[in-house]
Amino acid sequence: MNILILGGGGREHALAWAIRQNPKCDRLFVAPGNPGMTDIARCADLDVLDGGAVVEFCALEAVDFVVIGPEAPLAAGVGDALADAGIPHFGPSAAAAQLESSKSFTKEICDACGAPTAAWARFTEADPARTYIRAKGAPIVVKADGLAAGKGVVVAMTEAEAIAAIDDMFGGSFGSAGAEVVIEEFMAGEEASFFVLCDGVNVLPIGSAQDHKRVGDGDTGPNTGGMGAYSPAPVLTDVIAQIALDRIVKPTVAEMARRGMPFKGILYAGLMIENGQPRLVEYNVRFGDPECQVLMMRLGAQVFDLLLASAEGRLDRMAVNWADDHALTVVMAAQGYPGTYQRGSVIGGLDAVPEDSRHMVFHAGTARKGGHLVANGGRVLSVTARGASLAEARAEAYAMVDKITWPEGFCRSDIGWRAL
Repeated sequence: MNILILGGGGREHALAWAIRQNPKCDRLFVAPGNPGMTDIARCADLDVLDGGAVVEFCALEAVDFVVIGPEAPLAAGVGDALADAGIPHFGPSAAAAQLESSKSFTKEICDACGAPTAAWARFTEADPARTYIRAKGAPIVVKADGLAAGKGVVVAMTEAEAIAAIDDMFGGSFGSAGAEVVIEEFMAGEEASFFVLCDGVNVLPIGSAQDHKRVGDGDTGPNTGGMGAYSPAPVLTDVIAQIALDRIVKPTVAEMARRGMPFKGILYAGLMIENGQPRLVEYNVRFGDPECQVLMMRLGAQVFDLLLASAEGRLDRMAVNWADDHALTVVMAAQGYPGTYQRGSVIGGLDAVPEDSRHMVFHAGTARKGGHLVANGGRVLSVTARGASLAEARAEAYAMVDKITWPEGFCRSDIGWRAL
């Protein structure tokens, strides 16, 4: 089969790496891709937000299946354009993608199906939001309602911090994503990510992970898109995962079908777990980044068969075959991230880093310039390893990091600390 993956980050590199290993994969395209993918796929210059352009490319290159990586093309309706053209694809419709593109939509779904989540309120103006915060007190959570590249959430430990977040969001810091704001109850506990494939009716869990959102060691500093992750997540036991499946995921999928917008794709449920009970923090409708990197390392080539079954409504006939091991990824980012950072610094040493079924460096924000590999984003590399234990996977990943020469980059030194 000829397969097209939309996206150009570490998530898409990991998906391409896993799918390329499947014997069903004949030709693999990634749009726009990145320099790390050029040995396994053809990178295409394509506007991934333009459904018509994607459909035209599929016709030109005889693409049989499309995997939509990031959230933006899903929210823009690229999946709908592919469906209208009769092109099989992995990813929900724009209507179903509201589970990520609108925080208030998700809250309404949870309320309708009884899925446990935080108490909440929605605001379109700053003054009522400030009044609500003063009445509820802190800690409290302030979220831009729309897509904000993983950065539109402020866990405010003081009222002043929460009100500053309101001022930022309604002041335009997140563009149209902050035109509406959702304020939520602060939930205590430990957070984990639960990944479940859906085909509109059936659901199939494919793994768990925990990521590190804060930029600094010990989970300090501002939130980022993710500084590292590991899989599986010890806190998400089989018992808790089953509770989440029965009380949160399955009711959500049933409610979406009832509303005439069946969900097909990956539901990435962020869960807060306290006293053995999970509550939903939020849904994403695509693989997480960097969680995808550790999941793909453990799933390997079978992932394509699972994605295809999701698209074709065959998940009730599928099973996941897990390697009985652990994976951990360390994100290397440009100095200054998540604030202002410089592009163009040269990255060396990658030739000395092993790349095989147990070790991979997935590229995110890289480019080629003057014969050199250079940084071209905030989060630049995901250095990923597998091991028989989490401690072994972490040791392997940091040994790989030590071989990379990039003075203008940095990483956290404690990925996996909570589990270890």
